[in-house]
Amino acid sequence: MKYGWRTWIAAAALLAASAAGAVDTRDDESFEESAANLLVVLRESPGANKLEEGLTPFGKISARAADGREFEFEASWFQYLGDMHLRLVFDGKRRVQSAMPDDLQRLRLSPEAALERAVDNLRRRYGTPVAEPWTGGVMQVHGNAPELDSSYFLDRGFWLAQLRDSPAGIVAAVPDRGGLVFARADDESAIATLRFSAAALFASSDATRISSGLYLFKDGRWSVYQPPQKVASD
Repeated sequence: MKYGWRTWIAAAALLAASAAGAVDTRDDESFEESAANLLVVLRESPGANKLEEGLTPFGKISARAADGREFEFEASWFQYLGDMHLRLVFDGKRRVQSAMPDDLQRLRLSPEAALERAVDNLRRRYGTPVAEPWTGGVMQVHGNAPELDSSYFLDRGFWLAQLRDSPAGIVAAVPDRGGLVFARADDESAIATLRFSAAALFASSDATRISSGLYLFKDGRWSVYQPPQKVASD
């Protein structure tokens, strides 16, 4: 049986991510639902391959509760690029809570403005991203919260700074939530290492994996450099 990416996410990703503590339930923890508390996280959209960078809303998502009841909800989740989607969330002490479209309206923020504010908050709260040598010419990006390192993929200012040393472009991979690695686009040896290492990290991450693709940053924008893996049909 074949599943489109929206159906797959609706039926499985919410519940799987919730079990892993990634989604954002409104239970005993209280959240400050303000613009100053917005963050952004990247998550996997299995089987997707969005070629153009941009924010495409998920719309209403169907899911099934533990007791078997079906329900629909709408959150500030956006298909972003390749097999990645992003979620605008409010930060908490133990986890995050998804922002809803009504939250953005209340805060008078468009999705694009909310994303920009969330990245600013990320840098302010968890540090300016740092790039350090990893292996075989590949660099690793990190801040002060490993589980949010992947969110720095969305820090356009950081990548524009990297282009000053690599005008041919940057090729990056986001195999899991704590993994954001890149190489110069004109370094064939480093790109080969990136391909191998990112594939291994993605395959071993399971519940925390994000993307099986590679992405090119050039001229101030991201594009798909190597398409994500296809999801096998049943």
